[in-house]
Amino acid sequence: MTFRIAPVETSTTSGTVRQQLDGFQAKLGTVPAMMRTMATSPAVLDAYVALSGALGRGTLGGKLGELVATTVAETNGCHYCLAAHAAIGGLLGVKADALHDARTAQSADPRTAAALRFAARLTETRGHVTDADVAAVRAAGFTDGQIGELVGHVALNIFTNYFNLTAGTVPDFPVPAPLAEVAA
Repeated sequence: MTFRIAPVETSTTSGTVRQQLDGFQAKLGTVPAMMRTMATSPAVLDAYVALSGALGRGTLGGKLGELVATTVAETNGCHYCLAAHAAIGGLLGVKADALHDARTAQSADPRTAAALRFAARLTETRGHVTDADVAAVRAAGFTDGQIGELVGHVALNIFTNYFNLTAGTVPDFPVPAPLAEVAA
């Protein structure tokens, strides 16, 4: 696979873009290809940084955010994002079996399972969820604000999935095996 949109070299950037890429280097120990590719448009990189930063300050927590990202990536068939969220989830202490289960919107924890089912429904229906879908996630203990945050996480991950699928972003991290191979 080759990039359709080539990533920039961090050393060729300056200003806000350089600061953002340096921030990823400090946080992750690397500047992933997605961020370097988004940097071809400072507006795109800034949009990603702003939304992911805002959601990171929300009440759902990083681990649930990574599980939601995994559900959305699997639903959209984005191998780059599956690989990235498996790696980042691991850095946050999310167990491999939880990341695997998230690929099919499942979890051993009922509250997490409800969030992942809701994320999958949002993705599959392009936001046209039913009253029953909202009632189910609310019944699992999510507040209206947290339901809004779940929508935000899904939107962020649809953005990154579509960006990487369009750009042909080459994964920086090992891509998890297709579910059919894992089940065999």
